[in-house]
Amino acid sequence: MITALFRFSIDSVRAMLRGSRAYYLWMAFLACWILLGATAYWHQLQVGLSATNMVDQIPWGAYIANFTYLVGMAAAAVMLVIPAYVYDDHDLHGVVVLGELLAVAVLVMCLMFVMVDVGRPDRLWHMMPVIGRFNWPVSMLSWDVIVLNGYLALNAGITSYLLFTKYRGQRPERKKYVPFVFIAIGWAISIHTVTAFLYSGMGARPHWNAAILAPRFLAGAFAAGPALMIIALSVIRDKMGFPVKPAALNRLRQIIAVTMLINLFFFFSEIFTELYSFKHHAASMRYMLFGLQGHTKLVPYIWSAVALNVFAAITFMTPRLYKHQKVLYAACGAAVLGVWVEKGMGLVIPGFVPSPLGEIVDYTPSFTEFCVSAAVWATGAFIYTLLLKAAVPIELGKLRLAGAPTLSPEDYHQGHGHAHEGSEDHSHGSHETPSPSPEAAE
Repeated sequence: MITALFRFSIDSVRAMLRGSRAYYLWMAFLACWILLGATAYWHQLQVGLSATNMVDQIPWGAYIANFTYLVGMAAAAVMLVIPAYVYDDHDLHGVVVLGELLAVAVLVMCLMFVMVDVGRPDRLWHMMPVIGRFNWPVSMLSWDVIVLNGYLALNAGITSYLLFTKYRGQRPERKKYVPFVFIAIGWAISIHTVTAFLYSGMGARPHWNAAILAPRFLAGAFAAGPALMIIALSVIRDKMGFPVKPAALNRLRQIIAVTMLINLFFFFSEIFTELYSFKHHAASMRYMLFGLQGHTKLVPYIWSAVALNVFAAITFMTPRLYKHQKVLYAACGAAVLGVWVEKGMGLVIPGFVPSPLGEIVDYTPSFTEFCVSAAVWATGAFIYTLLLKAAVPIELGKLRLAGAPTLSPEDYHQGHGHAHEGSEDHSHGSHETPSPSPEAAE
Protein backbone atom coordinates (compact mmCIF):
# COMPACT_ATOMS: atom_id res chain seq x y z
CA MET A 1 0.00 0.00 0.00
CA ILE A 2 2.75 2.46 0.99
CA THR A 3 4.80 1.54 -2.06
CA ALA A 4 1.81 1.99 -4.36
CA LEU A 5 1.06 5.37 -2.80
CA PHE A 6 4.67 6.42 -3.29
CA ARG A 7 4.60 5.30 -6.94
CA PHE A 8 1.28 7.10 -7.40
CA SER A 9 2.82 10.34 -6.15
CA ILE A 10 5.98 10.00 -8.23
CA ASP A 11 4.15 9.08 -11.43
CA SER A 12 1.66 11.92 -10.94
CA VAL A 13 4.48 14.44 -10.60
CA ARG A 14 6.21 13.02 -13.67
CA ALA A 15 3.00 13.35 -15.66
CA MET A 16 2.72 16.97 -14.54
CA LEU A 17 6.26 17.74 -15.71
CA ARG A 18 5.86 16.32 -19.22
CA GLY A 19 3.83 17.82 -22.01
CA SER A 20 3.76 19.41 -25.42
CA ARG A 21 5.19 22.81 -26.35
CA ALA A 22 1.71 24.30 -26.04
CA TYR A 23 1.49 22.95 -22.49
CA TYR A 24 4.78 24.57 -21.46
CA LEU A 25 3.79 27.88 -23.08
CA TRP A 26 0.47 27.83 -21.22
CA MET A 27 2.15 27.13 -17.89
CA ALA A 28 4.78 29.83 -18.56
CA PHE A 29 1.99 32.32 -19.35
CA LEU A 30 0.29 31.53 -16.03
CA ALA A 31 3.61 31.69 -14.18
CA CYS A 32 4.23 35.21 -15.52
CA TRP A 33 0.90 36.40 -14.11
CA ILE A 34 1.65 34.68 -10.81
CA LEU A 35 5.05 36.42 -10.56
CA LEU A 36 3.51 39.80 -11.42
CA GLY A 37 0.85 39.30 -8.76
CA ALA A 38 3.42 38.14 -6.20
CA THR A 39 5.37 41.36 -6.81
CA ALA A 40 2.22 43.43 -6.39
CA TYR A 41 1.31 41.56 -3.22
CA TRP A 42 4.78 42.12 -1.79
CA HIS A 43 4.27 45.83 -2.40
CA GLN A 44 0.91 45.59 -0.63
CA LEU A 45 2.55 43.93 2.35
CA GLN A 46 5.14 46.70 2.53
CA VAL A 47 2.75 49.68 2.43
CA GLY A 48 -0.39 48.00 3.74
CA LEU A 49 -3.89 48.12 2.31
CA SER A 50 -3.27 51.72 1.22
CA ALA A 51 -1.97 50.07 -1.97
CA THR A 52 -5.61 49.22 -2.70
CA ASN A 53 -8.49 51.61 -3.33
CA MET A 54 -10.41 50.30 -0.35
CA VAL A 55 -11.27 52.93 2.26
CA ASP A 56 -13.05 53.06 5.61
CA GLN A 57 -16.43 53.43 3.88
CA ILE A 58 -15.72 50.49 1.50
CA PRO A 59 -13.55 47.98 3.39
CA TRP A 60 -14.32 45.11 0.99
CA GLY A 61 -13.35 45.37 -2.66
CA ALA A 62 -12.18 43.23 -5.54
CA TYR A 63 -10.69 40.53 -3.29
CA ILE A 64 -13.90 39.77 -1.40
CA ALA A 65 -15.95 40.17 -4.60
CA ASN A 66 -13.84 37.45 -6.22
CA PHE A 67 -14.03 35.34 -3.08
CA THR A 68 -17.84 35.54 -3.00
CA TYR A 69 -18.10 34.57 -6.65
CA LEU A 70 -15.63 31.69 -6.40
CA VAL A 71 -17.36 30.15 -3.40
CA GLY A 72 -20.31 29.66 -5.72
CA MET A 73 -18.12 28.19 -8.44
CA ALA A 74 -16.81 25.65 -5.95
CA ALA A 75 -20.33 24.77 -4.84
CA ALA A 76 -21.39 24.32 -8.47
CA ALA A 77 -19.44 21.06 -8.69
CA VAL A 78 -22.48 19.51 -7.02
CA MET A 79 -24.32 19.99 -10.35
CA LEU A 80 -22.18 17.12 -11.65
CA VAL A 81 -22.23 15.07 -8.48
CA ILE A 82 -26.01 15.00 -7.94
CA PRO A 83 -26.95 13.67 -11.41
CA ALA A 84 -24.05 11.21 -11.38
CA TYR A 85 -24.56 9.72 -7.91
CA VAL A 86 -28.16 10.44 -6.98
CA TYR A 87 -29.80 9.87 -10.38
CA ASP A 88 -27.12 7.53 -11.76
CA ASP A 89 -26.53 9.62 -14.89
CA HIS A 90 -23.94 7.56 -16.76
CA ASP A 91 -23.14 10.41 -19.13
CA LEU A 92 -21.84 12.53 -16.27
CA HIS A 93 -20.12 9.69 -14.40
CA GLY A 94 -17.10 9.93 -16.67
CA VAL A 95 -16.45 13.61 -15.98
CA VAL A 96 -17.50 13.98 -12.35
CA VAL A 97 -13.91 13.62 -11.11
CA LEU A 98 -12.81 16.45 -13.39
CA GLY A 99 -15.54 18.64 -11.92
CA GLU A 100 -14.47 17.82 -8.37
CA LEU A 101 -10.85 18.64 -9.22
CA LEU A 102 -12.05 22.03 -10.49
CA ALA A 103 -13.72 22.55 -7.11
CA VAL A 104 -10.40 21.82 -5.39
CA ALA A 105 -8.58 24.44 -7.47
CA VAL A 106 -11.36 26.99 -6.95
CA LEU A 107 -11.39 26.47 -3.18
CA VAL A 108 -7.66 27.14 -3.06
CA MET A 109 -8.38 30.40 -4.88
CA CYS A 110 -11.08 31.26 -2.34
CA LEU A 111 -8.67 30.85 0.56
CA MET A 112 -6.01 32.87 -1.28
CA PHE A 113 -8.41 35.78 -1.81
CA VAL A 114 -9.18 35.81 1.90
CA MET A 115 -5.46 35.83 2.67
CA VAL A 116 -4.63 38.75 0.33
CA ASP A 117 -7.58 40.74 1.70
CA VAL A 118 -6.20 40.58 5.22
CA GLY A 119 -3.82 43.44 5.88
CA ARG A 120 -1.81 41.35 8.33
CA PRO A 121 -1.91 37.72 7.07
CA ASP A 122 0.38 36.72 9.95
CA ARG A 123 -2.64 37.19 12.21
CA LEU A 124 -4.69 34.53 10.44
CA TRP A 125 -3.67 32.11 13.19
CA HIS A 126 -6.38 33.77 15.29
CA MET A 127 -8.91 31.97 13.07
CA MET A 128 -7.43 28.55 13.76
CA PRO A 129 -9.27 26.30 16.23
CA VAL A 130 -7.63 25.59 19.59
CA ILE A 131 -4.57 27.85 19.15
CA GLY A 132 -6.59 30.93 18.15
CA ARG A 133 -9.82 32.59 19.26
CA PHE A 134 -12.11 30.76 16.89
CA ASN A 135 -15.32 32.09 18.48
CA TRP A 136 -17.44 29.23 17.19
CA PRO A 137 -20.44 28.93 16.91
CA VAL A 138 -21.22 32.61 17.50
CA SER A 139 -19.16 34.05 14.65
CA MET A 140 -20.40 33.47 11.08
CA LEU A 141 -16.80 33.89 9.95
CA SER A 142 -15.82 30.81 11.96
CA TRP A 143 -18.59 28.87 10.20
CA ASP A 144 -17.16 30.03 6.87
CA VAL A 145 -13.73 28.73 7.84
CA ILE A 146 -15.21 25.32 8.73
CA VAL A 147 -17.33 24.85 5.61
CA LEU A 148 -14.68 26.01 3.14
CA ASN A 149 -11.86 23.91 4.55
CA GLY A 150 -14.18 20.98 5.12
CA TYR A 151 -15.42 21.06 1.52
CA LEU A 152 -11.84 21.29 0.27
CA ALA A 153 -10.89 18.24 2.34
CA LEU A 154 -13.92 16.27 1.11
CA ASN A 155 -13.27 16.94 -2.59
CA ALA A 156 -9.54 16.34 -2.30
CA GLY A 157 -10.08 13.11 -0.37
CA ILE A 158 -12.76 11.69 -2.69
CA THR A 159 -10.86 12.42 -5.90
CA SER A 160 -7.58 11.14 -4.46
CA TYR A 161 -9.21 7.86 -3.47
CA LEU A 162 -10.92 7.36 -6.83
CA LEU A 163 -7.77 8.15 -8.82
CA PHE A 164 -5.56 6.02 -6.58
CA THR A 165 -7.81 2.97 -6.91
CA LYS A 166 -7.97 3.44 -10.68
CA TYR A 167 -4.17 3.75 -10.76
CA ARG A 168 -3.93 0.42 -8.92
CA GLY A 169 -6.41 -1.22 -11.29
CA GLN A 170 -8.94 -1.80 -8.53
CA ARG A 171 -12.64 -1.09 -8.23
CA PRO A 172 -13.39 1.62 -5.64
CA GLU A 173 -15.35 0.32 -2.68
CA ARG A 174 -18.61 2.24 -2.48
CA LYS A 175 -18.73 2.13 1.31
CA LYS A 176 -15.41 3.94 1.45
CA TYR A 177 -16.34 6.98 -0.63
CA VAL A 178 -20.07 7.19 -1.44
CA PRO A 179 -21.03 8.32 2.11
CA PHE A 180 -18.54 11.16 1.76
CA VAL A 181 -20.00 12.02 -1.65
CA PHE A 182 -23.42 12.57 -0.11
CA ILE A 183 -21.90 14.55 2.74
CA ALA A 184 -20.15 16.70 0.13
CA ILE A 185 -23.47 17.35 -1.63
CA GLY A 186 -24.93 18.89 1.50
CA TRP A 187 -21.64 20.60 2.28
CA ALA A 188 -21.60 22.22 -1.18
CA ILE A 189 -24.94 23.88 -0.45
CA SER A 190 -23.68 25.01 2.93
CA ILE A 191 -20.55 26.82 1.73
CA HIS A 192 -22.49 29.37 -0.32
CA THR A 193 -25.36 29.52 2.17
CA VAL A 194 -23.00 30.39 5.02
CA THR A 195 -21.36 33.06 2.85
CA ALA A 196 -24.79 34.54 2.15
CA PHE A 197 -25.67 34.45 5.87
CA LEU A 198 -22.41 36.26 6.60
CA TYR A 199 -23.66 39.13 4.41
CA SER A 200 -27.33 39.12 5.38
CA GLY A 201 -26.46 39.04 9.07
CA MET A 202 -25.02 42.56 8.92
CA GLY A 203 -27.89 44.70 10.16
CA ALA A 204 -26.28 48.02 9.19
CA ARG A 205 -26.17 47.00 5.51
CA PRO A 206 -29.80 46.92 4.31
CA HIS A 207 -28.77 46.02 0.75
CA TRP A 208 -27.79 42.56 2.04
CA ASN A 209 -30.63 42.11 4.56
CA ALA A 210 -32.73 39.85 2.37
CA ALA A 211 -33.91 36.32 3.03
CA ILE A 212 -33.59 35.66 -0.69
CA LEU A 213 -29.82 36.31 -0.68
CA ALA A 214 -28.81 32.69 -0.11
CA PRO A 215 -31.10 31.34 -2.89
CA ARG A 216 -29.77 34.11 -5.18
CA PHE A 217 -26.21 33.03 -4.43
CA LEU A 218 -26.98 29.40 -5.21
CA ALA A 219 -28.94 30.15 -8.39
CA GLY A 220 -26.09 32.24 -9.77
CA ALA A 221 -23.52 29.64 -8.79
CA PHE A 222 -25.47 26.81 -10.41
CA ALA A 223 -25.62 28.83 -13.63
CA ALA A 224 -22.04 30.11 -13.88
CA GLY A 225 -20.40 26.93 -12.52
CA PRO A 226 -21.75 24.52 -15.16
CA ALA A 227 -21.03 27.16 -17.83
CA LEU A 228 -17.37 27.17 -16.81
CA MET A 229 -17.40 23.37 -16.74
CA ILE A 230 -18.68 23.22 -20.33
CA ILE A 231 -15.76 25.38 -21.43
CA ALA A 232 -13.25 23.41 -19.34
CA LEU A 233 -14.53 19.99 -20.44
CA SER A 234 -14.50 21.05 -24.10
CA VAL A 235 -10.86 22.13 -23.80
CA ILE A 236 -9.96 18.91 -21.99
CA ARG A 237 -11.69 16.90 -24.72
CA ASP A 238 -9.99 18.74 -27.58
CA LYS A 239 -6.51 19.20 -26.09
CA MET A 240 -6.08 16.17 -23.84
CA GLY A 241 -8.05 13.53 -25.73
CA PHE A 242 -10.51 12.88 -22.91
CA PRO A 243 -13.80 11.39 -24.20
CA VAL A 244 -16.44 13.82 -22.98
CA LYS A 245 -19.84 12.65 -24.18
CA PRO A 246 -22.02 15.24 -25.96
CA ALA A 247 -24.86 14.12 -23.70
CA ALA A 248 -22.85 15.25 -20.65
CA LEU A 249 -22.39 18.74 -22.08
CA ASN A 250 -26.06 18.83 -23.04
CA ARG A 251 -27.06 17.92 -19.47
CA LEU A 252 -24.99 20.83 -18.17
CA ARG A 253 -26.62 23.12 -20.73
CA GLN A 254 -30.07 22.07 -19.49
CA ILE A 255 -29.03 22.84 -15.92
CA ILE A 256 -27.83 26.31 -16.93
CA ALA A 257 -31.05 27.02 -18.86
CA VAL A 258 -33.10 26.47 -15.70
CA THR A 259 -30.79 28.02 -13.11
CA MET A 260 -30.09 31.15 -15.18
CA LEU A 261 -33.83 31.83 -15.45
CA ILE A 262 -34.18 31.37 -11.70
CA ASN A 263 -31.21 33.67 -11.13
CA LEU A 264 -32.74 36.41 -13.29
CA PHE A 265 -36.13 35.97 -11.61
CA PHE A 266 -34.58 36.39 -8.14
CA PHE A 267 -32.62 39.45 -9.30
CA PHE A 268 -35.63 41.25 -10.77
CA SER A 269 -37.76 40.26 -7.76
CA GLU A 270 -35.27 42.00 -5.50
CA ILE A 271 -35.26 45.07 -7.75
CA PHE A 272 -39.05 45.27 -7.52
CA THR A 273 -39.06 44.82 -3.75
CA GLU A 274 -36.45 47.53 -3.26
CA LEU A 275 -37.64 50.14 -5.76
CA TYR A 276 -41.43 49.85 -5.92
CA SER A 277 -42.02 51.29 -2.45
CA PHE A 278 -39.19 53.82 -2.94
CA LYS A 279 -38.06 53.30 0.64
CA HIS A 280 -34.90 54.91 2.02
CA HIS A 281 -33.10 51.57 2.28
CA ALA A 282 -33.32 51.21 -1.51
CA ALA A 283 -30.52 53.77 -1.95
CA SER A 284 -27.95 51.03 -2.54
CA MET A 285 -30.08 49.48 -5.27
CA ARG A 286 -30.60 52.87 -6.91
CA TYR A 287 -26.86 53.53 -6.74
CA MET A 288 -26.17 50.21 -8.45
CA LEU A 289 -28.76 50.57 -11.21
CA PHE A 290 -28.96 54.30 -11.89
CA GLY A 291 -26.29 56.02 -9.84
CA LEU A 292 -26.69 58.27 -6.81
CA GLN A 293 -25.96 62.00 -6.65
CA GLY A 294 -23.80 61.87 -9.75
CA HIS A 295 -21.87 58.73 -8.70
CA THR A 296 -22.41 56.27 -11.55
CA LYS A 297 -19.21 54.20 -11.84
CA LEU A 298 -21.00 50.90 -11.18
CA VAL A 299 -23.98 51.49 -13.48
CA PRO A 300 -22.38 50.36 -16.80
CA TYR A 301 -21.10 47.18 -15.16
CA ILE A 302 -24.36 45.99 -13.65
CA TRP A 303 -26.39 46.62 -16.82
CA SER A 304 -23.71 44.85 -18.85
CA ALA A 305 -24.04 41.91 -16.45
CA VAL A 306 -27.82 41.87 -16.88
CA ALA A 307 -27.43 41.92 -20.67
CA LEU A 308 -24.91 39.07 -20.57
CA ASN A 309 -27.15 36.96 -18.32
CA VAL A 310 -30.20 37.57 -20.52
CA PHE A 311 -28.19 36.65 -23.62
CA ALA A 312 -27.00 33.45 -21.93
CA ALA A 313 -30.54 32.51 -20.83
CA ILE A 314 -31.97 33.03 -24.32
CA THR A 315 -29.16 31.06 -25.94
CA PHE A 316 -29.40 28.07 -23.60
CA MET A 317 -33.14 27.82 -24.26
CA THR A 318 -32.99 28.21 -28.05
CA PRO A 319 -31.89 25.11 -29.99
CA ARG A 320 -31.09 27.12 -33.12
CA LEU A 321 -28.55 29.08 -31.09
CA TYR A 322 -26.93 26.59 -28.71
CA LYS A 323 -26.46 23.98 -31.44
CA HIS A 324 -23.81 26.26 -32.93
CA GLN A 325 -20.67 25.52 -30.93
CA LYS A 326 -19.24 29.05 -31.08
CA VAL A 327 -22.53 30.56 -29.94
CA LEU A 328 -22.73 28.03 -27.10
CA TYR A 329 -19.23 28.91 -25.92
CA ALA A 330 -20.06 32.62 -26.15
CA ALA A 331 -23.15 32.03 -24.00
CA CYS A 332 -21.07 30.10 -21.45
CA GLY A 333 -18.57 32.95 -21.31
CA ALA A 334 -21.42 35.45 -20.94
CA ALA A 335 -22.87 33.46 -18.02
CA VAL A 336 -19.49 33.24 -16.27
CA LEU A 337 -18.74 36.96 -16.71
CA GLY A 338 -22.29 38.18 -16.11
CA VAL A 339 -22.68 36.32 -12.82
CA TRP A 340 -19.18 37.44 -11.77
CA VAL A 341 -20.20 41.09 -12.08
CA GLU A 342 -23.64 40.56 -10.53
CA LYS A 343 -22.56 38.42 -7.57
CA GLY A 344 -19.14 40.04 -7.18
CA MET A 345 -18.75 43.78 -7.64
CA GLY A 346 -22.50 44.22 -8.17
CA LEU A 347 -23.28 42.76 -4.75
CA VAL A 348 -20.35 43.72 -2.53
CA ILE A 349 -19.80 47.37 -3.43
CA PRO A 350 -23.45 48.61 -3.35
CA GLY A 351 -23.76 47.17 0.14
CA PHE A 352 -21.39 49.89 1.37
CA VAL A 353 -22.90 52.77 -0.65
CA PRO A 354 -24.20 54.88 0.93
CA SER A 355 -22.55 54.28 4.30
CA PRO A 356 -24.63 54.22 7.52
CA LEU A 357 -23.71 57.93 7.83
CA GLY A 358 -24.93 58.68 4.31
CA GLU A 359 -21.49 59.02 2.72
CA ILE A 360 -21.17 58.11 -0.97
CA VAL A 361 -17.75 56.92 -2.08
CA ASP A 362 -16.99 55.42 -5.48
CA TYR A 363 -14.66 52.45 -5.69
CA THR A 364 -12.67 50.91 -8.52
CA PRO A 365 -9.87 48.36 -7.99
CA SER A 366 -6.32 49.70 -8.00
CA PHE A 367 -3.58 48.35 -10.25
CA THR A 368 -2.24 46.40 -7.27
CA GLU A 369 -5.62 44.78 -6.69
CA PHE A 370 -5.90 43.92 -10.38
CA CYS A 371 -2.46 42.26 -10.45
CA VAL A 372 -3.00 40.32 -7.24
CA SER A 373 -6.47 39.16 -8.33
CA ALA A 374 -5.16 38.08 -11.74
CA ALA A 375 -2.38 36.15 -10.00
CA VAL A 376 -4.86 34.26 -7.82
CA TRP A 377 -6.90 33.32 -10.88
CA ALA A 378 -3.72 32.25 -12.66
CA THR A 379 -2.77 30.15 -9.64
CA GLY A 380 -6.12 28.38 -9.78
CA ALA A 381 -5.69 27.66 -13.49
CA PHE A 382 -2.12 26.47 -12.82
CA ILE A 383 -3.26 24.07 -10.10
CA TYR A 384 -6.16 22.73 -12.16
CA THR A 385 -3.92 22.14 -15.16
CA LEU A 386 -1.44 20.18 -13.03
CA LEU A 387 -4.23 18.10 -11.51
CA LEU A 388 -5.58 17.32 -14.97
CA LYS A 389 -2.15 16.26 -16.23
CA ALA A 390 -2.15 13.50 -13.64
CA ALA A 391 -5.87 12.69 -13.52
CA VAL A 392 -6.63 12.42 -17.24
CA PRO A 393 -4.09 9.68 -18.10
CA ILE A 394 -5.14 7.76 -14.98
CA GLU A 395 -8.80 8.03 -15.95
CA LEU A 396 -7.97 6.88 -19.47
CA GLY A 397 -5.98 3.91 -18.16
CA LYS A 398 -2.74 5.19 -19.73
CA LEU A 399 -1.01 5.73 -16.41
CA ARG A 400 -1.22 2.92 -13.91
CA LEU A 401 0.80 0.91 -11.45
CA ALA A 402 3.05 -1.81 -12.83
CA GLY A 403 1.08 -5.03 -13.09
CA ALA A 404 -2.26 -3.35 -12.52
CA PRO A 405 -5.05 -4.89 -14.62
CA THR A 406 -7.00 -2.85 -17.15
CA LEU A 407 -10.51 -2.39 -15.85
CA SER A 408 -13.68 -2.79 -17.87
CA PRO A 409 -16.66 -0.51 -17.22
CA GLU A 410 -18.33 -3.36 -15.35
CA ASP A 411 -15.33 -3.76 -13.08
CA TYR A 412 -14.82 -0.06 -12.51
CA HIS A 413 -18.41 0.68 -11.46
CA GLN A 414 -19.85 4.17 -11.25
CA GLY A 415 -18.32 5.13 -14.58
CA HIS A 416 -15.09 6.63 -13.26
CA GLY A 417 -13.16 4.97 -16.08
CA HIS A 418 -13.56 3.72 -19.61
CA ALA A 419 -12.82 0.38 -21.17
CA HIS A 420 -9.32 0.07 -22.62
CA GLU A 421 -7.87 -2.94 -24.24
CA GLY A 422 -4.37 -4.00 -23.38
CA SER A 423 -2.36 -6.44 -21.40
CA GLU A 424 -0.94 -6.12 -17.96
CA ASP A 425 2.50 -4.64 -17.57
CA HIS A 426 4.76 -6.58 -15.23
CA SER A 427 7.80 -4.36 -15.58
CA HIS A 428 9.14 -2.35 -12.67
CA GLY A 429 7.67 1.14 -12.28
CA SER A 430 4.55 2.47 -13.87
CA HIS A 431 3.06 1.68 -17.23
CA GLU A 432 2.09 4.44 -19.59
CA THR A 433 0.47 3.96 -22.98
CA PRO A 434 1.71 6.36 -25.68
CA SER A 435 -0.64 9.24 -26.37
CA PRO A 436 -2.17 9.55 -29.85
CA SER A 437 -1.15 13.21 -30.20
CA PRO A 438 1.33 15.64 -28.67
CA GLU A 439 -1.51 17.48 -26.96
CA ALA A 440 -2.73 14.39 -25.14
CA ALA A 441 -1.47 14.07 -21.59
CA GLU A 442 1.16 11.45 -20.95
